[in-house]
Amino acid sequence: MQETQILSTRPALLPEPVPRGASVGRALVFDACRVGVVLRAVLFVEAVLGVGAMFGAATPGDWLARLALLTGGALPATLAWLITACSLKKALQRLKEPLQYVAGVLLGMLAGLYACAMLVLSGTAEGSPPWLACAASGALLSALLVTALRLRARARAPAATTARLAELQSRIRPHFLFNTLNSAIALVRDEPARAEALLEDLSDLFRHALVEQGESATLSDEIALARRYLDIEQIRFGARLGVQWQLDPRADGAHLPPLLLQPLVENAVKHGVEPSAGGGKLRITTERRGSRVVLTITNTLPPNLHPDQRPRGHGIAQANVRERLRLLHDVDCDFSAGMHNGLYQVRIAIPAS
Repeated sequence: MQETQILSTRPALLPEPVPRGASVGRALVFDACRVGVVLRAVLFVEAVLGVGAMFGAATPGDWLARLALLTGGALPATLAWLITACSLKKALQRLKEPLQYVAGVLLGMLAGLYACAMLVLSGTAEGSPPWLACAASGALLSALLVTALRLRARARAPAATTARLAELQSRIRPHFLFNTLNSAIALVRDEPARAEALLEDLSDLFRHALVEQGESATLSDEIALARRYLDIEQIRFGARLGVQWQLDPRADGAHLPPLLLQPLVENAVKHGVEPSAGGGKLRITTERRGSRVVLTITNTLPPNLHPDQRPRGHGIAQANVRERLRLLHDVDCDFSAGMHNGLYQVRIAIPAS
Protein backbone atom coordinates (compact mmCIF):
# COMPACT_ATOMS: atom_id res chain seq x y z
CA MET A 1 0.00 0.00 0.00
CA GLN A 2 1.37 3.34 -1.06
CA GLU A 3 2.02 5.76 1.75
CA THR A 4 -0.05 8.88 1.36
CA GLN A 5 1.05 12.36 2.30
CA ILE A 6 -1.04 14.12 4.92
CA LEU A 7 -2.14 17.52 3.73
CA SER A 8 -1.56 20.19 6.30
CA THR A 9 -1.87 23.91 6.62
CA ARG A 10 0.38 26.28 8.45
CA PRO A 11 -0.85 26.91 12.00
CA ALA A 12 -2.48 30.27 12.50
CA LEU A 13 -0.44 32.75 14.46
CA LEU A 14 -1.93 33.67 17.78
CA PRO A 15 -2.89 37.32 18.02
CA GLU A 16 -0.56 39.47 20.05
CA PRO A 17 -1.90 40.47 23.45
CA VAL A 18 -3.58 43.83 23.43
CA PRO A 19 -2.10 46.30 25.93
CA ARG A 20 -4.40 47.08 28.79
CA GLY A 21 -6.40 50.21 28.16
CA ALA A 22 -5.71 50.26 24.43
CA SER A 23 -8.57 50.76 22.07
CA VAL A 24 -9.34 47.89 19.73
CA GLY A 25 -10.88 48.48 16.32
CA ARG A 26 -11.58 52.15 17.00
CA ALA A 27 -10.87 54.80 14.42
CA LEU A 28 -8.98 57.84 15.64
CA VAL A 29 -11.39 60.62 16.55
CA PHE A 30 -8.95 63.52 16.58
CA ASP A 31 -7.35 62.52 13.28
CA ALA A 32 -7.12 66.13 12.10
CA CYS A 33 -4.00 65.52 10.00
CA ARG A 34 -6.01 64.89 6.84
CA VAL A 35 -6.13 67.53 4.14
CA GLY A 36 -9.89 67.09 3.80
CA VAL A 37 -10.45 67.58 7.53
CA VAL A 38 -8.33 70.74 7.59
CA LEU A 39 -10.10 72.12 4.52
CA ARG A 40 -13.59 71.49 5.89
CA ALA A 41 -12.70 72.88 9.32
CA VAL A 42 -11.30 76.10 7.84
CA LEU A 43 -14.29 76.53 5.53
CA PHE A 44 -16.69 75.93 8.43
CA VAL A 45 -15.01 78.55 10.62
CA GLU A 46 -14.88 81.00 7.71
CA ALA A 47 -18.61 80.49 7.08
CA VAL A 48 -19.37 81.28 10.72
CA LEU A 49 -17.14 84.37 10.57
CA GLY A 50 -18.83 85.47 7.35
CA VAL A 51 -22.25 85.36 9.00
CA GLY A 52 -20.94 87.14 12.08
CA ALA A 53 -19.33 89.87 9.97
CA MET A 54 -22.74 90.73 8.49
CA PHE A 55 -23.79 92.25 11.81
CA GLY A 56 -22.96 95.94 11.68
CA ALA A 57 -21.70 95.89 8.09
CA ALA A 58 -23.34 98.70 6.09
CA THR A 59 -21.85 97.85 2.68
CA PRO A 60 -20.30 94.82 0.99
CA GLY A 61 -16.91 96.50 1.29
CA ASP A 62 -17.41 96.98 5.00
CA TRP A 63 -18.43 93.31 5.34
CA LEU A 64 -15.31 92.20 3.45
CA ALA A 65 -13.11 94.34 5.68
CA ARG A 66 -14.68 92.92 8.84
CA LEU A 67 -14.32 89.36 7.50
CA ALA A 68 -10.64 89.93 6.71
CA LEU A 69 -10.11 91.34 10.21
CA LEU A 70 -11.79 88.36 11.90
CA THR A 71 -9.97 85.90 9.64
CA GLY A 72 -6.62 87.37 10.68
CA GLY A 73 -7.29 86.24 14.23
CA ALA A 74 -9.44 83.14 13.71
CA LEU A 75 -7.48 81.37 10.95
CA PRO A 76 -4.20 81.00 12.92
CA ALA A 77 -6.22 79.88 15.96
CA THR A 78 -8.09 77.26 13.88
CA LEU A 79 -4.86 75.90 12.43
CA ALA A 80 -3.31 75.81 15.92
CA TRP A 81 -6.31 73.76 17.15
CA LEU A 82 -5.98 71.32 14.25
CA ILE A 83 -2.22 70.92 14.72
CA THR A 84 -2.64 70.31 18.45
CA ALA A 85 -5.44 67.80 17.89
CA CYS A 86 -3.35 65.99 15.28
CA SER A 87 -0.30 65.87 17.54
CA LEU A 88 -2.26 64.58 20.56
CA LYS A 89 -4.66 62.28 18.67
CA LYS A 90 -3.35 59.04 20.22
CA ALA A 91 -3.36 60.45 23.73
CA LEU A 92 -6.88 61.87 23.31
CA GLN A 93 -8.07 58.55 21.88
CA ARG A 94 -7.47 56.86 25.23
CA LEU A 95 -10.00 59.16 26.92
CA LYS A 96 -13.66 58.25 27.31
CA GLU A 97 -16.13 59.99 25.02
CA PRO A 98 -17.26 62.70 27.50
CA LEU A 99 -13.65 63.51 28.33
CA GLN A 100 -12.83 63.78 24.63
CA TYR A 101 -15.47 66.48 24.32
CA VAL A 102 -14.10 68.23 27.40
CA ALA A 103 -10.56 68.15 25.98
CA GLY A 104 -11.78 69.46 22.63
CA VAL A 105 -13.74 72.29 24.25
CA LEU A 106 -10.76 73.31 26.40
CA LEU A 107 -8.56 73.38 23.30
CA GLY A 108 -11.24 75.48 21.62
CA MET A 109 -11.29 77.96 24.50
CA LEU A 110 -7.51 78.34 24.28
CA ALA A 111 -7.76 78.78 20.52
CA GLY A 112 -10.41 81.48 21.00
CA LEU A 113 -8.19 83.33 23.46
CA TYR A 114 -5.31 82.98 21.01
CA ALA A 115 -7.45 84.59 18.29
CA CYS A 116 -8.19 87.54 20.58
CA ALA A 117 -4.51 87.87 21.40
CA MET A 118 -3.69 87.98 17.67
CA LEU A 119 -6.16 90.83 17.19
CA VAL A 120 -4.70 92.73 20.17
CA LEU A 121 -1.13 92.29 18.93
CA SER A 122 -2.09 93.52 15.47
CA GLY A 123 -3.69 96.62 16.98
CA THR A 124 -7.04 95.99 15.32
CA ALA A 125 -9.04 95.32 18.48
CA GLU A 126 -11.10 98.30 19.57
CA GLY A 127 -11.37 98.95 23.29
CA SER A 128 -11.08 96.11 25.78
CA PRO A 129 -10.67 92.72 24.07
CA PRO A 130 -13.76 90.47 24.50
CA TRP A 131 -11.83 87.64 26.13
CA LEU A 132 -14.92 85.85 27.46
CA ALA A 133 -16.74 86.04 24.12
CA CYS A 134 -13.67 84.75 22.28
CA ALA A 135 -13.28 81.82 24.68
CA ALA A 136 -16.99 80.94 24.43
CA SER A 137 -16.95 81.15 20.62
CA GLY A 138 -13.87 78.95 20.44
CA ALA A 139 -15.43 76.40 22.78
CA LEU A 140 -18.66 76.25 20.76
CA LEU A 141 -16.90 75.88 17.40
CA SER A 142 -14.59 73.26 18.90
CA ALA A 143 -17.52 71.24 20.23
CA LEU A 144 -19.04 71.19 16.74
CA LEU A 145 -15.71 70.14 15.21
CA VAL A 146 -15.30 67.30 17.72
CA THR A 147 -18.84 66.14 16.96
CA ALA A 148 -18.08 66.09 13.23
CA LEU A 149 -14.82 64.18 13.82
CA ARG A 150 -16.62 61.62 16.01
CA LEU A 151 -19.26 61.05 13.31
CA ARG A 152 -16.48 60.62 10.75
CA ALA A 153 -14.70 58.06 12.96
CA ARG A 154 -17.91 56.12 13.62
CA ALA A 155 -18.61 55.95 9.89
CA ARG A 156 -15.47 53.87 9.34
CA ALA A 157 -16.43 50.92 11.53
CA PRO A 158 -19.67 49.95 9.72
CA ALA A 159 -17.97 50.19 6.33
CA ALA A 160 -15.11 47.95 7.44
CA THR A 161 -17.48 45.46 9.07
CA THR A 162 -19.67 45.30 5.96
CA ALA A 163 -16.63 44.73 3.79
CA ARG A 164 -15.38 41.87 5.98
CA LEU A 165 -18.79 40.19 5.96
CA ALA A 166 -19.14 40.60 2.20
CA GLU A 167 -15.62 39.27 1.69
CA LEU A 168 -16.26 36.26 3.91
CA GLN A 169 -19.45 35.55 2.01
CA SER A 170 -17.60 35.65 -1.32
CA ARG A 171 -14.86 33.39 0.07
CA ILE A 172 -17.34 30.67 1.04
CA ARG A 173 -19.41 31.11 -2.10
CA PRO A 174 -20.44 27.56 -3.05
CA HIS A 175 -19.10 27.47 -6.59
CA PHE A 176 -15.74 28.97 -5.55
CA LEU A 177 -15.31 26.47 -2.71
CA PHE A 178 -16.59 23.60 -4.88
CA ASN A 179 -14.18 24.37 -7.71
CA THR A 180 -11.23 24.82 -5.36
CA LEU A 181 -11.82 21.52 -3.55
CA ASN A 182 -12.34 19.71 -6.86
CA SER A 183 -9.03 21.09 -8.08
CA ALA A 184 -7.34 19.88 -4.89
CA ILE A 185 -8.87 16.39 -5.22
CA ALA A 186 -7.64 16.15 -8.80
CA LEU A 187 -4.09 17.00 -7.69
CA VAL A 188 -3.86 14.82 -4.57
CA ARG A 189 -2.62 11.66 -6.30
CA ASP A 190 -0.41 13.04 -9.06
CA GLU A 191 0.81 16.30 -7.53
CA PRO A 192 0.31 16.21 -3.75
CA ALA A 193 2.64 19.18 -3.19
CA ARG A 194 0.50 21.39 -5.43
CA ALA A 195 -2.67 20.14 -3.72
CA GLU A 196 -1.22 21.02 -0.33
CA ALA A 197 -0.22 24.48 -1.56
CA LEU A 198 -3.72 24.98 -2.95
CA LEU A 199 -5.35 24.08 0.37
CA GLU A 200 -2.91 26.32 2.21
CA ASP A 201 -3.89 29.24 -0.02
CA LEU A 202 -7.56 28.53 0.60
CA SER A 203 -6.94 28.32 4.35
CA ASP A 204 -5.11 31.66 4.31
CA LEU A 205 -8.00 33.30 2.48
CA PHE A 206 -10.48 32.05 5.09
CA ARG A 207 -8.21 33.08 7.95
CA HIS A 208 -7.63 36.54 6.52
CA ALA A 209 -11.36 37.13 6.08
CA LEU A 210 -12.12 36.04 9.64
CA VAL A 211 -9.36 37.93 11.49
CA GLU A 212 -9.98 41.49 12.68
CA GLN A 213 -7.97 43.59 10.23
CA GLY A 214 -7.97 47.01 11.85
CA GLU A 215 -8.39 50.33 10.10
CA SER A 216 -5.82 49.89 7.33
CA ALA A 217 -3.38 47.45 5.75
CA THR A 218 -0.25 48.00 3.72
CA LEU A 219 -0.30 47.61 -0.04
CA SER A 220 2.22 44.75 0.23
CA ASP A 221 -0.17 42.80 2.50
CA GLU A 222 -3.06 43.34 0.09
CA ILE A 223 -0.92 42.16 -2.82
CA ALA A 224 0.07 39.02 -0.88
CA LEU A 225 -3.62 38.20 -0.33
CA ALA A 226 -4.41 38.81 -4.02
CA ARG A 227 -1.57 36.45 -4.97
CA ARG A 228 -3.13 33.73 -2.80
CA TYR A 229 -6.44 34.12 -4.58
CA LEU A 230 -4.87 34.13 -8.06
CA ASP A 231 -2.78 31.05 -7.21
CA ILE A 232 -6.03 29.20 -6.51
CA GLU A 233 -7.68 30.42 -9.70
CA GLN A 234 -4.54 29.58 -11.69
CA ILE A 235 -5.04 25.92 -10.76
CA ARG A 236 -8.62 26.05 -12.01
CA PHE A 237 -8.11 28.04 -15.24
CA GLY A 238 -4.60 26.87 -16.10
CA ALA A 239 -3.29 28.48 -19.28
CA ARG A 240 -6.57 30.37 -19.75
CA LEU A 241 -5.55 32.78 -16.99
CA GLY A 242 -2.55 34.95 -17.71
CA VAL A 243 -1.36 37.11 -14.81
CA GLN A 244 1.26 39.85 -15.07
CA TRP A 245 2.67 41.71 -12.05
CA GLN A 246 4.48 45.02 -12.37
CA LEU A 247 5.22 46.07 -8.79
CA ASP A 248 7.18 49.04 -7.52
CA PRO A 249 8.81 48.19 -4.13
CA ARG A 250 8.68 51.88 -3.18
CA ALA A 251 4.87 51.65 -3.13
CA ASP A 252 4.63 48.75 -0.67
CA GLY A 253 4.20 50.95 2.41
CA ALA A 254 1.09 52.77 1.19
CA HIS A 255 -2.02 52.13 3.28
CA LEU A 256 -5.34 50.81 2.02
CA PRO A 257 -8.52 49.70 3.78
CA PRO A 258 -8.12 45.96 4.50
CA LEU A 259 -9.66 43.41 2.11
CA LEU A 260 -9.85 45.97 -0.69
CA LEU A 261 -7.62 44.67 -3.49
CA GLN A 262 -8.73 41.03 -3.62
CA PRO A 263 -12.41 41.72 -4.49
CA LEU A 264 -11.27 43.91 -7.40
CA VAL A 265 -8.99 41.13 -8.66
CA GLU A 266 -11.84 38.64 -8.26
CA ASN A 267 -14.12 40.86 -10.33
CA ALA A 268 -11.48 41.04 -13.05
CA VAL A 269 -11.32 37.24 -13.19
CA LYS A 270 -15.09 36.85 -13.05
CA HIS A 271 -15.88 39.38 -15.80
CA GLY A 272 -12.76 39.14 -17.95
CA VAL A 273 -11.50 35.56 -17.83
CA GLU A 274 -14.31 33.23 -16.80
CA PRO A 275 -16.82 34.14 -19.60
CA SER A 276 -14.19 33.78 -22.35
CA ALA A 277 -13.59 30.35 -23.88
CA GLY A 278 -10.04 31.35 -24.73
CA GLY A 279 -9.36 32.83 -21.32
CA GLY A 280 -7.99 36.26 -20.65
CA LYS A 281 -5.16 38.28 -19.18
CA LEU A 282 -4.90 40.24 -15.96
CA ARG A 283 -2.28 42.87 -15.18
CA ILE A 284 -1.69 44.42 -11.74
CA THR A 285 0.71 47.33 -11.47
CA THR A 286 1.87 49.58 -8.66
CA GLU A 287 3.92 52.70 -9.12
CA ARG A 288 5.10 55.46 -6.83
CA ARG A 289 4.88 58.91 -8.39
CA GLY A 290 6.31 61.46 -6.00
CA SER A 291 4.12 61.53 -2.91
CA ARG A 292 1.43 59.37 -4.57
CA VAL A 293 1.03 55.66 -5.23
CA VAL A 294 -0.95 54.51 -8.26
CA LEU A 295 -2.48 51.02 -8.36
CA THR A 296 -4.07 49.73 -11.56
CA ILE A 297 -5.90 46.47 -12.27
CA THR A 298 -6.41 45.82 -15.98
CA ASN A 299 -8.19 42.85 -17.54
CA THR A 300 -9.14 41.78 -21.02
CA LEU A 301 -12.78 41.22 -22.00
CA PRO A 302 -14.38 38.36 -23.93
CA PRO A 303 -13.93 38.88 -27.70
CA ASN A 304 -16.81 39.98 -29.91
CA LEU A 305 -18.60 41.42 -26.91
CA HIS A 306 -21.31 43.92 -27.80
CA PRO A 307 -20.59 47.42 -26.41
CA ASP A 308 -23.84 47.32 -24.41
CA GLN A 309 -22.67 44.13 -22.68
CA ARG A 310 -19.34 45.56 -21.55
CA PRO A 311 -19.06 46.03 -17.79
CA ARG A 312 -19.81 49.55 -16.68
CA GLY A 313 -18.95 48.87 -13.07
CA HIS A 314 -18.94 45.99 -10.65
CA GLY A 315 -21.74 47.34 -8.49
CA ILE A 316 -21.48 46.74 -4.79
CA ALA A 317 -17.78 45.85 -4.76
CA GLN A 318 -16.68 49.09 -6.44
CA ALA A 319 -19.09 51.23 -4.43
CA ASN A 320 -17.71 49.70 -1.24
CA VAL A 321 -14.12 50.29 -2.38
CA ARG A 322 -14.82 53.92 -3.26
CA GLU A 323 -16.55 54.63 0.06
CA ARG A 324 -13.88 52.99 2.19
CA LEU A 325 -11.07 54.79 0.34
CA ARG A 326 -12.76 58.13 1.01
CA LEU A 327 -13.25 57.28 4.68
CA LEU A 328 -9.55 56.44 5.07
CA HIS A 329 -7.93 59.06 2.82
CA ASP A 330 -10.73 61.58 2.29
CA VAL A 331 -9.88 63.93 -0.61
CA ASP A 332 -6.33 62.52 -0.88
CA CYS A 333 -7.47 59.48 -2.89
CA ASP A 334 -8.79 58.93 -6.38
CA PHE A 335 -10.77 55.97 -7.74
CA SER A 336 -11.89 55.37 -11.31
CA ALA A 337 -13.07 52.35 -13.29
CA GLY A 338 -14.03 51.87 -16.93
CA MET A 339 -12.90 51.04 -20.43
CA HIS A 340 -9.38 52.12 -21.42
CA ASN A 341 -7.85 51.26 -24.80
CA GLY A 342 -10.16 48.28 -25.24
CA LEU A 343 -9.45 46.92 -21.76
CA TYR A 344 -11.27 47.29 -18.48
CA GLN A 345 -9.18 49.17 -15.95
CA VAL A 346 -9.55 50.06 -12.28
CA ARG A 347 -7.23 52.82 -11.11
CA ILE A 348 -6.57 53.86 -7.50
CA ALA A 349 -4.32 56.73 -6.43
CA ILE A 350 -3.51 57.16 -2.71
CA PRO A 351 -0.88 58.93 -0.58
CA ALA A 352 2.44 57.14 -0.41
CA SER A 353 2.74 57.57 3.36
